[in-house]
Amino acid sequence: MGNERATPLTSRSGSSSSGSRAARRAPTLAFVDEELRSLTERLRQESGDTAAFRHLAAAEDPDELAEVLTAPGQPLWARELAAVRLGAAGDRRSFEALVLLLNHRDPQRCAAAAYALARLGDPRTARAAAALATNELRVAYALHPVRLLTRLRAPESVPALITTLQRRLRPHDPYRRVALACVEGLGALGDPRARPVLTEALAHPALAEAAVRALAVLPARG
Repeated sequence: MGNERATPLTSRSGSSSSGSRAARRAPTLAFVDEELRSLTERLRQESGDTAAFRHLAAAEDPDELAEVLTAPGQPLWARELAAVRLGAAGDRRSFEALVLLLNHRDPQRCAAAAYALARLGDPRTARAAAALATNELRVAYALHPVRLLTRLRAPESVPALITTLQRRLRPHDPYRRVALACVEGLGALGDPRARPVLTEALAHPALAEAAVRALAVLPARG
């Protein structure tokens, strides 16, 4: 995180009982991932690099981060930083906050939430992502839920991507990036149930090339 040395979520102190309890509650997380570095730098700028930001970015206690998610009056940058750090460490107290961020109007927040949810390991994640991807009232923000479903390879992934893509094949639909992510995701997932909708996508110039590639990797018909 910039020029500062990042610290793990859990305490390094082995001498205190409170540190030992914290270490048992959540995995250790250090800022060694480029996604986390980018997130931290973005939120540093958003916060104005305040003392509050520096304290939260260096917090070692997962309970302290979890409190940020429920305490009133916390700025959005603080909730995002706490949620992503906890989620990337596998702490499921971050789940609700991350799902809200996954459908945020700011694509960078969506991407950060998807990154953390992919690492969280919460069994509720795929169902939540599928609900967001197929919500027509929020389709403008469905790109990252679609990409997350592809990454998860969950039972909910293929049905949700098929449903979302079918809706995007309507005439004059403006959400081509969402449609393209569905086509690419269905190709990556390689499920033959996607063949009909991918075949239909061939008729759309913006999707045709990706649809050809996706169809080529589907299992041959029996």
